Amino acid sequence: MAVSKLTCIYSALILHNNEVPVTEDKMNALIKAAGVNVEPFWPGLFAKALNNVNIASLICNVGVGGPAPAAGGAAPASTVAPAEEKKEEAKKEKPEESDDDMGFGLFD
Repeated sequence: MAVSKLTCIYSALILHNNEVPVTEDKMNALIKAAGVNVEPFWPGLFAKALNNVNIASLICNVGVGGPAPAAGGAAPASTVAPAEEKKEEAKKEKPEESDDDMGFGLFD
């Protein structure tokens, strides 16, 4: 099952990179050309899921702490700022420690 999902993800990214609409038929064509066996429902599921999604913003917002902003709009500052402030405060409070302070090194 993991191979099917990854194959669909990669085929969707290839289509997006080449500025081709992500459709079930185009994904199936790529998967067939790659010679990968995929469960037949996965390409349709991915195509429907990505139908109204801005894939570029989805890629750029991977790992961002909140929900992805709507296509064409920015996230409100109130949802992003508190998380960033907490991270900055945590970084300021914890001084960085090095191996030199502990009296040993990696290759001692």
